[in-house]
Amino acid sequence: MLLASVIVYLLLTVALGVWASRRVSGSRDFMLAGRSLPLLLSTSALFATWFGSETVFGASSEFLQGGLLAVIEDPFGAALCLFLFGTLFARKLYAMNLLTLGDFFRARFGKRTEFVASIFMVPSYFGYAAGQLVALGLILNIITGLPLWQGVVISASVVIFYTCAGGMWAVSITDFVQSIVIIAGLVVLAVVVNDKAGGFLHVIDNAPPDTFRFFPEVTPTGVATYLAAWSVLGLGSIPSQDVFQRVMSSGSARVAVRSCYYSSLLYLTIAMLPLFISLCAQQLYPDGNSEDTQLVLPAMVLAHTTLPVQVFFFGALLSAILSTTSSALLAPSAIVSENIVKPIMKGKLSDRGLVWWTRVAIVVIGTASTAMACMKSNIYELVAESSIMSLVSLFVPMAAGMYWRKATPFGAFLSMIAGIVVWAWFEWNPISVPSLIPGLAASTLAMLVGSAVFNRRIANFVDDENRTAKA
Repeated sequence: MLLASVIVYLLLTVALGVWASRRVSGSRDFMLAGRSLPLLLSTSALFATWFGSETVFGASSEFLQGGLLAVIEDPFGAALCLFLFGTLFARKLYAMNLLTLGDFFRARFGKRTEFVASIFMVPSYFGYAAGQLVALGLILNIITGLPLWQGVVISASVVIFYTCAGGMWAVSITDFVQSIVIIAGLVVLAVVVNDKAGGFLHVIDNAPPDTFRFFPEVTPTGVATYLAAWSVLGLGSIPSQDVFQRVMSSGSARVAVRSCYYSSLLYLTIAMLPLFISLCAQQLYPDGNSEDTQLVLPAMVLAHTTLPVQVFFFGALLSAILSTTSSALLAPSAIVSENIVKPIMKGKLSDRGLVWWTRVAIVVIGTASTAMACMKSNIYELVAESSIMSLVSLFVPMAAGMYWRKATPFGAFLSMIAGIVVWAWFEWNPISVPSLIPGLAASTLAMLVGSAVFNRRIANFVDDENRTAKA
């Protein structure tokens, strides 16, 4: 019965994607849902941005091992990102009427900077999508006994198909339905396990020491690691196409800003449920699954709850992960077609051709992410690695381009290169603080030096002679 429910759910998701494809008449419909989403759809789409495997599987696993300090990155950093995007970026970007985030770099810094930024942006999604596919594979493994790699391949096929069919309309409509299932499923499960564990106060009182500790030890290393955890998603996902795409799909600038605030609050609230459920599971079944703490929740649900609760829980998991995976495939594919293929074609690419190339990119990126998922299975690490790359290469140029008039194309170019090189160096040669900190510092310094010291002639080295006027 549980397996049948999962199959029916996957078929309904595909059907929704196919139905949504009827609303696609061009690239703007495919990539931004025609910039027409009402507040409810826009909020649910943003809420579902990260509410996937890293929240339900990854964060709950980290929480069991290290308490709140281990999950600062997600959900706290993720909620911070949505709030900051709504406060500082949403209204200005919406007014620019852009198709992709790469278009911002072209409008502000020129075509060559657009190309370099796009090259840096796309690879960051491979690990992100792979993390979601690992979770889908784990679900099918638990329910059916299929090997993980087979579950990954089956799940990838479903997501690639319906994302190719309906684009952002498919993502938005399925996000709305899936968000309802996510919230309902997690609330039902939380109520059930709370009752079995002896009640909320009993669970909290019997939690391991330091479980709810929120601030680190006041040491240079402790503070640096803490700030880095906030920054991974809090700042690193601001220059990401998936957040940009969902915000820009809103029906107005006001809806875009409000949906950021509402989704930030909703995300932080609902993300507490998997953490609480995992705490209940740890107290109910202390011997649990010692080999892989990512499996504590699903194994507990399968072994110790009734069929209706199982259907709710796995339906919520599928909902969360499918919505996040589809976005993780569509976002970089839009960058590939609009900001890499289109400039190479030099005006010879029609709007219909742009949609076709986006669909091709979805298949290619989905296939590459599937291969990556089959090779590495730690969900939290896969997601974190994808955001760090955006943080050290793109955050500073985007923020400077938005708020610093003196930022130049050469400064942006130098900032991207310096950030990624320094971060990679310290990844290979670790120090006492996370490598993203020197990477981000190098990116900031390079932007200042590249923009303030070098003259306009050198700046034009990386700009296009006919660049678009500054935003």
